[in-house]
Amino acid sequence: MIDKQSWRGELRYQELMSKHTTWRIGGAAERFFIPADVADLQAFLAALPAHEPLLWLGLGSNLLVRDGGIRGTVILTAGLNRLTPLGAGIWEAEAGVPCAKIARQTVKAGDLGAEFLAGIPGSWGGALAMNAGAFGGETWRLVCTVATLDHQGVLRERPAADFQASYRSVQGPADEFFCAAQMQLQPSDAQQTAASSERIRALLQQRRETQPTSLPNCGSVFRNPQPLFAARLIEECGLKGFPIGDAQVSEKHANFIINVGHARAAEVEALIAHVQERVLQQHGIALHPEVRIVGEAV
Repeated sequence: MIDKQSWRGELRYQELMSKHTTWRIGGAAERFFIPADVADLQAFLAALPAHEPLLWLGLGSNLLVRDGGIRGTVILTAGLNRLTPLGAGIWEAEAGVPCAKIARQTVKAGDLGAEFLAGIPGSWGGALAMNAGAFGGETWRLVCTVATLDHQGVLRERPAADFQASYRSVQGPADEFFCAAQMQLQPSDAQQTAASSERIRALLQQRRETQPTSLPNCGSVFRNPQPLFAARLIEECGLKGFPIGDAQVSEKHANFIINVGHARAAEVEALIAHVQERVLQQHGIALHPEVRIVGEAV
């Protein structure tokens, strides 16, 4: 147990991660903390043991938690949910703000450039951590400064130049976690704003038509081996609809694995490995997972 000191948030023990991932899969976390705000999170981090393992969690997409659960503490960023216009097209978003909310509200205010975030089923913190992208846009093309917290709760502001962003990867100072970032958007006129609002509607409609959004999934499972597309390679291997237990390659989009009932993480991992093996055999291409796999196997 961790003695409560000056923090105000909610600390739970043995919290099932299946409640907090979009795959609806995952064993229990030893500790699960929901901070009230950034200052509260700083106080909590300062109270933790020096080497406590930490996992930062947003909306639970792009994440597979193994059936044995998480040793250490999971921090749910949902309470870090401020989205603030600062003027001249600059916005600050905390880590827990859903990407889709950023897309909607920035366009509504007449600032353009973040529309692609409507196609990302995660939070801003996760988008920062992996340089998430959709429909040709990427997160770090927008970023000008970030705020980070280290394991002791020390808050730092860093320029985007302190980080190296590439396709679905971000490298920066070790042992620091994103708690907010400022982005530079482009102010627009009413006609441009209306066109961008329509673009968001079209992107969301495209997502519904091409992805299995009505079934539990994590988003895209594999990185695209550019300039090729993972989905096409998987489909050409005849793997659409292929199941292992209740984990199944989506028939709608081959780069999605869906939970059709009560899939276990072990089944999803086995299916990921099977897809990688078949694509390597047939195409000679190694697919690398985009999804983050964490926790203990049973």
